[in-house]
Amino acid sequence: MASLAKYVRLALGAWTLLLFVSAAMPTAAQQVNPTASSVKEQQLLQELNRIQGRVSIPDQRSGVLEQPAGREWREFRNVTLRWVGGIAILGMLIALVAFYLIHGMVRIQSGRSGRTIVRFSAFERFVHWMTATCFIVLAISGLNITFGRPLLLPLIGHEAFSEWSQWAKYAHNYLSFPFTIGVVLISLMWLRGNIPNRADVEWIKRGGGIVGHDHPPASRFNAGQKAIYWIVVIGGAAVAITGYALMFPFYLSGIEGMQIAQIVHSIVAVLFVAVMLAHIYIGTIGMQGAFEAMGSGTVDVNWAKEHHSLWLAEEEARAANAGRSNPTATAAE
Repeated sequence: MASLAKYVRLALGAWTLLLFVSAAMPTAAQQVNPTASSVKEQQLLQELNRIQGRVSIPDQRSGVLEQPAGREWREFRNVTLRWVGGIAILGMLIALVAFYLIHGMVRIQSGRSGRTIVRFSAFERFVHWMTATCFIVLAISGLNITFGRPLLLPLIGHEAFSEWSQWAKYAHNYLSFPFTIGVVLISLMWLRGNIPNRADVEWIKRGGGIVGHDHPPASRFNAGQKAIYWIVVIGGAAVAITGYALMFPFYLSGIEGMQIAQIVHSIVAVLFVAVMLAHIYIGTIGMQGAFEAMGSGTVDVNWAKEHHSLWLAEEEARAANAGRSNPTATAAE
């Protein structure tokens, strides 16, 4: 009888222990407690695509504790983007310096005629310079986000870098608005003259007259300038849309959408900067007489004859039809 009672007590003890163990073990339906000290990071990542807790404030999106896709975005921002931007911008600068050292400035082959013709109106030049000035500030302040910490911070120190970055952020945000207005005005103002045509194909085949003394005929805008126009319009629209999505977070998308917007914004921006370096080169030291078009608004007639002969012929025909000898061409002061 005593042995029977002993076996009963042993069975009850084993059954009680089993109940305690079963209650302590998590079932398949239980959620992982992200605040538990014993929880492994990999266990959290395998549990859900994102780890989200509970918050008491109205913005429930702040309860996201960890988002695995953010690691891929951080790798892109800190590594991939710097490589893409560095190769694109430094590569373009090296190519332009090499081209200038080899070929020098493209000069007016027949020399200046002493007569000028109006190429751009005052309003066109105002829109161009407003957009260009904003772009330069946006480019410098934007590149600071990507390259400022590894390049500027060691040189100027934490305090100066923080002050500079704060003002750069303000400039980047506020100057985006006149830049966007400028892109819209440029797209409307010069759309008609930037539709591709057969003359552009011939211009491309003959290298655009950049190398050698060949000067293929071109209208008011040649194929190279038309390419710049469409890059400004499409690229400007892309950086504006994605930039405003980042400036006003969570209005258009969640965190995943903003990560995509930042990737598009930064890639387009660094390529945009690289292309504009070539545009600035051609418009300044790369070609004699080119800067005058956006400087004073007039160009030398011989420059127009060599680089935009079709446009010059149209202007002369328009003047002749108006019953004037050549009022668009005036003696240079």
